[in-house]
Amino acid sequence: MTDIHDIVLIYIEEKPLSFARVEAIEPDIKRGWFHVRLLLLQVPLQVVTWILRDVYINGETFTMDGKPLRLERVVSPEPEASRDIPDVPPPDRKGKAKKSGNAHGNVISLNDLKKKS
Repeated sequence: MTDIHDIVLIYIEEKPLSFARVEAIEPDIKRGWFHVRLLLLQVPLQVVTWILRDVYINGETFTMDGKPLRLERVVSPEPEASRDIPDVPPPDRKGKAKKSGNAHGNVISLNDLKKKS
């Protein structure tokens, strides 16, 4: 089910057109219809509001100006396990590899680096 802050791919005539982020979904005065505010992720950024039924928000085809459109929620793929890349500790400031007990590396605060400079 598509919700606020989800990324959708907009199809027009079954061809992918643009990605968009769902900014808001607010009820319309007509029962079962909603004002869907989309941030089109293109240059320049553009915000549009479409009045859609819930089934259209969730991927069913609808028409606008006689052209079929469809929203498809984008699901981020799971990262693949990197079997080929060994765990290598990050280098220290002198370019030498640090020995760390943490296999995932160290967290470096950018704020701390700015304070030292």
